[in-house]
Amino acid sequence: MHASEELVWLDARRHGIVLLRPFLKAGVVAAGGVVLFGVGWPASAAGSVLLVVAALVALAAVWRWDRTHVVVTSEKLFVVQGVVRRRAAAVRLARVGAVEVERTLLGRMLGYGTISAGDLEIRYVPEAEEVCGLVQRLAA
Repeated sequence: MHASEELVWLDARRHGIVLLRPFLKAGVVAAGGVVLFGVGWPASAAGSVLLVVAALVALAAVWRWDRTHVVVTSEKLFVVQGVVRRRAAAVRLARVGAVEVERTLLGRMLGYGTISAGDLEIRYVPEAEEVCGLVQRLAA
């Protein structure tokens, strides 16, 4: 193994709570679709369209969640998003000063938080305190 090889210590998705809002939106649209579908023709055609839209909203949310990863390597902390258009925001551990964790009441109850390291802020990190500790150990 070469001294310059970068090791991956963590590769995780953001917490599933990020799916709550899009699922609620999809649920409302689907409920409207079910109501219109039950009314009968021609409203049932619009209801069918709303059901398809709701399914697409939910599918897109799951796709974004599945393709967004928080990664900690021996050299960097970063978040990677997307498939077709990959975007990454990173901070080098050697340049990180303080690493902070912010957890709301709901975040404490469900096990997620926001990590701030340098200019990078990553929201909805599962087990944020453990990830913060890992980053601090690797940066030292």
